[in-house]
Amino acid sequence: MPRNSPRVGLFITCLVDLFRPNVGFATIKLLEKAGCQVQVPTAQTCCGQPAYNNGDLKNSRAIAKQVIENFNEFDYIIAPSGSCAGMLKQHYPELFQNDAQWQAKAQAFAERCYELVSFLTDVCGVTTIDASFEKTVTYHDACSGLRELGIQAQPRQLLEKVRGLKLREMAEAEVCCGFGGTFCVKYPEISAHIVSDKVANIQATGAEVLVGGDMGCLLNIAGRLKRLNSSVKVYHVAEVLADMTKVSAIGEKS
Repeated sequence: MPRNSPRVGLFITCLVDLFRPNVGFATIKLLEKAGCQVQVPTAQTCCGQPAYNNGDLKNSRAIAKQVIENFNEFDYIIAPSGSCAGMLKQHYPELFQNDAQWQAKAQAFAERCYELVSFLTDVCGVTTIDASFEKTVTYHDACSGLRELGIQAQPRQLLEKVRGLKLREMAEAEVCCGFGGTFCVKYPEISAHIVSDKVANIQATGAEVLVGGDMGCLLNIAGRLKRLNSSVKVYHVAEVLADMTKVSAIGEKS
């Protein structure tokens, strides 16, 4: 890391912006505690993942270009989402394979992109957390964070430092929740079956709270839990680590 406080651009993500701003505030709190100077570029939009996943490469490239330009001045670009961070870090360079100039820009940009919790542990070296959460928790590994970015041990390392928190692993924590962006829209019956299996594994742990690092997964699972009248609450890992859980859980009315 730079000797001076690193300048971090927060890529807030669409779902956090529209459905869970508390995750954004928690992210800023964690980054500032880690010694970062945080800014939120106001011109940012979607990362382009929905277009990319549906084969719309033209619009994906247009979105990627404006994201790269809007975050050009920062030492690091951080997203509280494995799927968005995976898009920025893994897929932006792939978009410009036939454009040498933009491919170089995208690669340089990608090397500065990180998912929040992996940045805190792997780059900032955070090992202590000043938070308390007197709950039994189970953790869901989101597909993109796990498979594209190797995020698995990092959130658990930090959750273990939260006072009062008891981590109880579920079976098949690494298996998809059935969200998959537009997958749940295109294949609703399959998606419902997958998330039902996930919920069964969550409930089998006896945990009071589900925690994860990707809002798409958390909204999907929270919706299924609510429809089943489950008492399990859902929070983003940033909210727990930042001691900002004094709000309604994800999927509940505020």
